Formats: sequence, C-alpha cells, structure tokens
Amino acid sequence: MKIKNRLLDITLPPTKSAFLWGPRKVGKSTWIRNHMKQAVLIDLLKTDVFADYISRPSLLRERYGETKQLIVIDEVQKVPDILNEVQWLMDNRSISFLLTGSSARKLRKTHANLLGGRAWRYTMAPLCFPEIEDIDIEQLMVTGLLPPHLLSPDPIQDIRAYVADYLKEEIAAEAVVQNIPSFSEFLHIASITSGEILNYTNVAREAGINAKIVRNYFQILEDTLLGHRLKAWKKSTNRRLVETEKFYLFDVGIANYLARQRPKIGSREFGKAFEHFILMELKAYQAYRNPELPLHYWRTSSGLEIDFILGEMECAIEIKTSSRIDHHAAKVLKNLHEDYTTKRSIIVSFESEPRKLNKNIECLPWKLFLEMLWADQLV
Repeated sequence: MKIKNRLLDITLPPTKSAFLWGPRKVGKSTWIRNHMKQAVLIDLLKTDVFADYISRPSLLRERYGETKQLIVIDEVQKVPDILNEVQWLMDNRSISFLLTGSSARKLRKTHANLLGGRAWRYTMAPLCFPEIEDIDIEQLMVTGLLPPHLLSPDPIQDIRAYVADYLKEEIAAEAVVQNIPSFSEFLHIASITSGEILNYTNVAREAGINAKIVRNYFQILEDTLLGHRLKAWKKSTNRRLVETEKFYLFDVGIANYLARQRPKIGSREFGKAFEHFILMELKAYQAYRNPELPLHYWRTSSGLEIDFILGEMECAIEIKTSSRIDHHAAKVLKNLHEDYTTKRSIIVSFESEPRKLNKNIECLPWKLFLEMLWADQLV
C-alpha cells in the first residue's frame, strides 16, 4: 500500500487564523512542512523551544510582533498561556496563526483562551480511502490508518511504541492518571468493546475499577483525540429506541492491537473491525467534506439495529462482510422503512457487483460504496 496526496485543505484569508486538531502521528507536522513552507514554525515538541515559551509566553509578541508571515504553532496545548499572546497579536497586529494540537484536555482543564470564535477549526483524520493506493483491507486491520504504521515494515512494533509513548507522555507525565497499570487494562477492555453500546458498569467490572473512574478514562480518550462517541438516533414515534452512545477508538489498527487480535476475513472479529473501518471513512468524510453532517446509529429496545445513519435519515447503512447477501440481510432496513422514509438504504458488502435487493434497498461492494461516498453521491 502507498500513500497518495492528503485531502486536508487549509486556505486562510489574510488576517484569519485556525486550529488544526488531530491525534499524534496522523500527519499534521508532515502536512505543514509540505504546505506551509513560507510560514514561521514554532514546534513546541522541541524541548528548547518549549522551555522558552513555557517560561515566557510573551516571547511570541516580542519576537514576531512585526511579522507579516503566517505563524504555525505545533502542539499548542503544551503552552496554554501562549494563546493569550496569540489573541493579542491577532487583534492588534492582524497576524494569522495556524495552531495545531493533539489534545484538548490541558486547554480545557486550564480554561485556556480558545480565541472566542476568532479561529476556524479543522480536523485531520487518519488516512482514508482516497489517500491510499492498492488498499489491502485485511492488512489495514493490523496496520491501522496512521501513516507511519501503514508504511512500516513492522507495524506491531510501531503501534506498541505509540501506545507506550501515549501512556508516558500524555498520561503519566501530566499525572492525569495515578494508576497506569489500571489505565492500561482499561485500554484493553475499551478496545474489545469499541463499537459497542457504552456500559460503564460492565467495563469497570472487566477492568477491575469503579464506574466513576471508567467515565473519567473515556473522557481522557476523547480529550486526547483517541476516541469518539457515536450518538444514537432518538427521533421515533412508533418504536422505543436505545439512546445510549457507542464509543469507538480513533483507529482500527490501534483497537485491534489493544484487543490483542488480528482479524482474518470471515471471522466475527473481522466483521467488527470492518464496521470500525467504515466508520473511520465516514468520520474522515465528515471532517474534510461535510463537518455539519449528522452521524448516528439506530437501535430499538428489541435489538433491531442499523449501523450508521447519515444526515436526517438521508442514508441508512448496514455493514456486512459476506460475499453473498440474501434478502434476510435486509430485514432490519425493511423495519426501518416502516418508521421512516430514507433517501437511500445501502448494505455495504464484499459482493463483487452492485445490485438492488428491492426498490428501496441496494447492495454495494465496499470499494464502490467508498468511491460514491467520496464523490458526494450518498448525501
């Protein structure tokens, strides 16, 4: 597999600034080096640069108060107070900034200045379908979609180092969690239950910690951009719906590593991982093409479930890994149609050709589905 051009596009008008959020190793720094070559770069991951600004944030104003260049501050959450200087320079000198970060936790906890709507917001997702050449779906379950892991000759070693660095730098170094072994076990349980309805009590029992701590741990994953919630669709007049959120780790390779599994095509684990992969595509599409696009799942109290709902019931999506889809697979989508009128209802599968199961439901090969998604043909 090879990486093609990234889809992220940031074009800032003069005097306009932006935040760029994304997990570590997602490719933010590489993208900046390739696309912001004329900008002033302040990399707070460098220890000497960090030491300068953590002790004297005013150095930003003293050094760059007269510049006409765009200023990029990488990993801005490491020095929250620098955002006060950023706002002053924006307001008084009309200087533009691109502020990147991999964690909103420290900024939120220190009540840092998030610039009060003065800055646009962008998100960089892990790699997605249009960015990968010669995609190998089974291999993706091992490597995941972070660029250095996808290209690595030994992705497991790189993922192991990534997790260790996360625990050391994001968790232990700032004393967010006192018991690193218990947090590590929580990560294992959270990966096994990734994509399932959130049940703090069950996770707490399996991890050997109390439910209140588990809630805090899930919040840490969100704050450090290593996980996100998928909300349940709640609008129904005919059925009682489940309203509890699901939780997914941000990368299918990380999730499978933490769950200590390597899914093979045809296995139950592969089906779950493939659903996770499709969600990653939908989240990337949302980030790059349609940030306001609502994304939900639908589940009734009796257990009927649709994997993903795009928009206001614009597209209902069921994920199957079978190469032969029969009419029984469309049963839940038929039930959905009793309550709602959807513009499209799709079963994403491993069939070789697209076909109609009935006038309302179509079955699409997974690659064709992704081509249509990124061609803006679904919503």
